[in-house]
Amino acid sequence: MKKVLISTALLAGVLTYAGGFRVSLQGVKQLAMAHTSAHAEDASVAFFNPAGISFIPARLSVAAGGFGAMSKVTYQNTSTLQSYETDNPIGTPLYAAVAYRVLDNLSVGFSFATPFGSTVQWPEDWSGREIVQKMSLKAMYFQPVVSVKLAPWASLGASYIYATGSVDWDKAVTGFNGTLNINDEKAKGHGFGMGFYFQPDQKWDVTVAYRSPVNMKAENGKATFDVSPALYPLIGLDAGGQDNFTATLPLVEEFTIGATYKVTPNWKISADMNYNGWEKYDKLTLDFENAPVGNQTDPTILTTPKNFHNTKNFRVGTEYKFNTMVAGRLGWYYDESPYEDKDFIPETPSFDAHAITGGVGLKFGSLGVDLAAAKTFPKSRTFNNKYSNFAGQAKATSFYFGLGVNYNFN
Repeated sequence: MKKVLISTALLAGVLTYAGGFRVSLQGVKQLAMAHTSAHAEDASVAFFNPAGISFIPARLSVAAGGFGAMSKVTYQNTSTLQSYETDNPIGTPLYAAVAYRVLDNLSVGFSFATPFGSTVQWPEDWSGREIVQKMSLKAMYFQPVVSVKLAPWASLGASYIYATGSVDWDKAVTGFNGTLNINDEKAKGHGFGMGFYFQPDQKWDVTVAYRSPVNMKAENGKATFDVSPALYPLIGLDAGGQDNFTATLPLVEEFTIGATYKVTPNWKISADMNYNGWEKYDKLTLDFENAPVGNQTDPTILTTPKNFHNTKNFRVGTEYKFNTMVAGRLGWYYDESPYEDKDFIPETPSFDAHAITGGVGLKFGSLGVDLAAAKTFPKSRTFNNKYSNFAGQAKATSFYFGLGVNYNFN
């Protein structure tokens, strides 16, 4: 029974396009410049650093956008040479934000984003089917924000994070000639963000931001076993083949230091460094009500090691304004995977990856329209996860595109 629930990321992401399961798609303009964050030009800055809304050049600003995220993972058993490929649907992360300057030194706002969520779908009969066949995740962040100007060149901001999410996860139970579905529709968690934003002169923007961990708690989870009804009483299931479970997954903290330098009035360069505290995700514990799938000490509790480690990501982007209406943007970034080859897991396939980004910004008076695209180049992984008895080689590709709009009311 132990292999029935060898798993990862109960509420975590399932994507190859960020280190771990962090999906860096919260601003179209930002993505075009490698998802750098020192851009206090519209309300989208609220997600990255709440202090930045104090420097938006408008009393009221609104911004919204969406992305298409396409990813594919290929797995090959290096002994048998059998290979399998995911058939993932297009992910559609969204964001929206509003910021309003109440007083000259006080601004408030609200940010909505989907920093975790998509679907990984492997063939039903692939060799890792006891680990995962399909995992679909939805997660949303709601953040009211406030920012106070400490001086004409400096501000302090803070946000409260309310997160909701759901997971729908299928896997095979070959020992019982059936399948298992793990589902929770009402996971939730709380956190906060804070930061400083500086504009020491007309050439520099500097951001220092922190986003706290959010412990996503699944308190009403349902595990449904599609197996012979004769097994229900033997493994503690109800008449519908179900058992209840609880779990907590830490969505880890993130530190960001970034800067934008205006080389000329029309040309600027941006850079960010992100530090992610992934080591908090060292294990996942599933606490079942009845099913004896855990250890001998407590058969209803299953703890699976994850062995994540902290990571650093580096980003560089640039923008050039050809005229008052058209701007071109380019970028490059590097994401680290938060786990070693020996800990590779197909539910949250993660790779060290370089990426190139680009986009165009169009300005029509107070209305801005942004287009962006990014292509990643993940490094393939050869692995042997002894805990899950899963070995082979994995490769990945991913591509994203986005459309965003913003409007500043002076």
